[in-house]
Amino acid sequence: MVKALIVIAWICMSIVIVAITTLPVSLQTHLVAAFLCMALLAVLKVLKAEGNWRLIGLGFGTAIVLRYVYWRTTSTLPPVNQLENFIPGFLLYLAEMYSVAMLALSLFIVSMPLPPNRPRPGSPDYAPSVDVFIPTYNEDADMLANTLAAAKNMDYPPEKLTVWLLDDGGTLQKRNSASIPDAQAAQNRHDELQELCRNLDANYLTRDRNEHAKAGNLNNGLNHSHGDLITVFDADHAPARDFLRETVGYFEEDPRLFLVQTPHFFLNPDPIERNLKTFNTMPSENEMFYGIIQRGLDKWNAAFFCGSAAVLNRRALEDTNGFSGVSITEDCETALALHARGWNSVYVDKPLIAGLQPATFASFIGQRSRWAQGMMQILMFRMPLFKRGLSMPQRLCYMSSTLFWLFPFPRTVFLFAPLFYIFFDLEIFVGSGGEFLAYTTTYMLVNLLMQNYLYGRFRWPWISELYEYVQTVHLLPAVISVILNPTKPTFKVTAKDESISDNRLSEISRPFFVIFGVLLIATIMSLYKLYAEPYKSDVTLVVAGWNFLNLIFAGCALGVVSERSEKAASRRVNVKRRCEFRVGEQWYPGVIENVSVNGLLVHVYDRSMQPLTVGAMEEIRVETFSPGAPSSIPVKIVRSGRGDGFLLVGCTFAPREPQERRLLADIIFGNSAQWTEFQMGRRRNPGLIRGTISFFAIALFQTNRGLFYFFRSLGGAKEATAPVKKEAARP
Repeated sequence: MVKALIVIAWICMSIVIVAITTLPVSLQTHLVAAFLCMALLAVLKVLKAEGNWRLIGLGFGTAIVLRYVYWRTTSTLPPVNQLENFIPGFLLYLAEMYSVAMLALSLFIVSMPLPPNRPRPGSPDYAPSVDVFIPTYNEDADMLANTLAAAKNMDYPPEKLTVWLLDDGGTLQKRNSASIPDAQAAQNRHDELQELCRNLDANYLTRDRNEHAKAGNLNNGLNHSHGDLITVFDADHAPARDFLRETVGYFEEDPRLFLVQTPHFFLNPDPIERNLKTFNTMPSENEMFYGIIQRGLDKWNAAFFCGSAAVLNRRALEDTNGFSGVSITEDCETALALHARGWNSVYVDKPLIAGLQPATFASFIGQRSRWAQGMMQILMFRMPLFKRGLSMPQRLCYMSSTLFWLFPFPRTVFLFAPLFYIFFDLEIFVGSGGEFLAYTTTYMLVNLLMQNYLYGRFRWPWISELYEYVQTVHLLPAVISVILNPTKPTFKVTAKDESISDNRLSEISRPFFVIFGVLLIATIMSLYKLYAEPYKSDVTLVVAGWNFLNLIFAGCALGVVSERSEKAASRRVNVKRRCEFRVGEQWYPGVIENVSVNGLLVHVYDRSMQPLTVGAMEEIRVETFSPGAPSSIPVKIVRSGRGDGFLLVGCTFAPREPQERRLLADIIFGNSAQWTEFQMGRRRNPGLIRGTISFFAIALFQTNRGLFYFFRSLGGAKEATAPVKKEAARP
């Protein structure tokens, strides 16, 4: 009876909303209604209203969006008999309807209050056996040593924990390659990693052939292990000590649970953050997904496997014959298959691993191309909307996750649509300038307000549009290729151990300068049209403003593809940890101020001590959290100087044996709370006005910086043409 009443109420409300959005009202009335809705949204955001008030505000915003959709559908499309206007006009209409559909899906996922963070689950003595899988392909031994050491340091009964290095770079197929250099490299890697695993008490496992990429590698691990649970870490994803304590207990609470997923936290900025210098002040791009969207998916039992930083149930994986490998995004595909078979998932919104982002813009685009192509394969091969076994909310959630990667199509249309009018005088949008401003401007403002209301602390205004634009230029052909040939894409490992020795233009930057040039010419042309055709000035002003907004994004992108040099090999983490520092035979008290995987900065407290000799070998000792980890590690002095009551000492690590990596991992990755603290320090909502001003200021500066790099490259200045492997960091 209650369900029937809810359905009846929903139908009645839908009829009322449709009636309101289709009322024939004047432009003035529409503007008044729109600004009242925006004022309500603004007030609710300022008051931080939640619960039903949140839904009321979003409902009024949705009414304005629907009003715009009705107007666009019934009043603005060019006549069908004017194909030169109708075809581009209809493409623009489809692009806008895609945006509205994605807004609707996102509102469905996150509009309701999200579930609160759960306390640590399970009973204290619950400790099922766990196999930790670290799949690797071409990552170097130093990176793998850090991840293996951090995995061994996890707070869990040692007899119940088995760490596996799954090496796809040293397979028999590679060691027997027809290319002797390749075969020798694979053999050397095979021997080196076997020795590393012996020293760190981990299991080394490879296979005969490289089949089915990462999914095949993980399934090979499943066939050789027996743990109740499977934990997966990417080669560069080092876990905190409390990772298993924060995740394993959920499996005791729910016997049908197949997945506990945690967020991916990164120690270094992605190339866009590095080149724009926003890493320390603005939330990272992935934080909106892990901070809001995954929590919304979790509400509908649709949080999915993200390939790493997760714990999975072996029984569930056996139910689907292991990890799925039809697409090149085995993680989401596996989750889809298990959700369809009635298994459940949980998302824990706490960073419990620290990883590395791609260092170069080209590597970043390569990673996103793989994600986009894999999601398109899932959309076409698995068809989530019609997948038997999924609930309707789960179907909508998976459709949102896969359809999102079609964004290069509407972004391309939005970028070039104004040019049809400016260069060719085509009328792809029927309506006056006043109507355009009244409907389109209010729709855009309401859309921005709703996004800021929902995601303000996690995504600043216009940043999503910038990220989508810089990806669109290269993702569009990648998405088209997989649509034309769904089986063509192959799994490519994202490079994580690169650095940029000199300021340079990215090797894939040329299209961005071409687009900027075209939009700049269009801006000049629109000014000429305003002078030459004053009788069309209202429409020309609107189109010119649209094109100018595109020019701002294109200019900011020039800074994105102008790579800043990165001398340090790794991100420093502030730790403030007590230690003892040995100089000669004497130990002195000190505090580790910050640390990276290569070195650390120490304050040694002894007023009589003189600066140390650069190049000298000394030792540092700490009280470890991890049983079995060494308490000291040799260090090499690289700089030294007096501070206020202490001696400042910069060192690089000089481990004598792999076991000392466990101490290094204990110092860097032992405390997950420091990662949460860092994220919270960036999560503030600047508001729509201040955020917009901030973005335009960034765009102006980055346009000038990108043009400077461009003209310098034309002048023959020496530029680095390719990224290089990272060297040791200087503390």
